[in-house]
Amino acid sequence: MRGKETVRDMVLSLTVIGVVAAAIYVFGIPHDDSDKGKGVQTVDYRVEVDTARRAAPYPVAAPEKGSLPKGWRATSVTYQPETTADKGAAWHLGFLDQNEEYIAIEQSDGRAVPFIEDVTQQARETKAKQKIGDQEWVRYEGDKYDALVRREPGVTTVVTGTASYGQLAKMAAALKAEKG
Repeated sequence: MRGKETVRDMVLSLTVIGVVAAAIYVFGIPHDDSDKGKGVQTVDYRVEVDTARRAAPYPVAAPEKGSLPKGWRATSVTYQPETTADKGAAWHLGFLDQNEEYIAIEQSDGRAVPFIEDVTQQARETKAKQKIGDQEWVRYEGDKYDALVRREPGVTTVVTGTASYGQLAKMAAALKAEKG
């Protein structure tokens, strides 16, 4: 009879341990799925925007605070002063939207065609134009990135990425170009 009690005690002990382990897993370990970026770090770009606006020879475009949909987050930011006359001064601000699609703002005062080809990864100009606010953007279509492009005297602005034209348009609508 003693052998049956030992097996029963062991099963009861394992059951208690399992219940405690499950409780610790469910209630004790944080399960935050809000950062779906799987290791993608976000950046605070405010200082870089201010610095670029003071240094750039054109008004630098960035989204106004609170103008982007919930869940969009900045992932990269750079400003490179003019390195050659062809390349010009270049501004970049990259985002992931709530669906993990990439959207970037790219600006340069260098030669427009090579700049557009570079930042859109060889996207091609279409005949389609898109009115966003009071500005007209030209649609570009590519194998990897699509883009909205606006050429103005002294600066080319490109909103490009893997996101849909609808998402690219939301970014373009949120932009405010300022000189510091």
